[in-house]
Amino acid sequence: MRGVNRVMLIGNLGKDPDVQFLEGNIAVAKFSLATTETFKDRAGKLISQTEWHTVVLWRGLAELAQKYLHKGSLVYIEGRLRTRSWEDKEGNKKFATEVVGDNLIMLDKRTDTSSPHPPIHHEGMEGLGNSDTPPIGEPSEDLPF
Repeated sequence: MRGVNRVMLIGNLGKDPDVQFLEGNIAVAKFSLATTETFKDRAGKLISQTEWHTVVLWRGLAELAQKYLHKGSLVYIEGRLRTRSWEDKEGNKKFATEVVGDNLIMLDKRTDTSSPHPPIHHEGMEGLGNSDTPPIGEPSEDLPF
């Protein structure tokens, strides 16, 4: 039986996308995405829980992110989880779990009301997110986002 590795998130960017261009002019964007759940506890008090996710976009999606996304943007991301590991400068093994996106829908409302447009929707390009995509450089700090 085959497994399923699909992630669907709606959330806000925690920072502007960090876009780098790798060998062969391949664009890769990385940013943090906050998803917040709100519920009432037994006493009826409203509780909010925020989870932070690291999102990685490749090629055309990375270029779209660079052009249109910024801190606070509301987006729908669909993709798969990928965990990678590396050794830090002291030789300690580190792990990071990331969402490799292959579908992006921008959900922000347009501020120009004279020209209503649907949200921009872009699916990944052929070959996006394959296991042969090069790894992203190691994070500059211990936090995975």
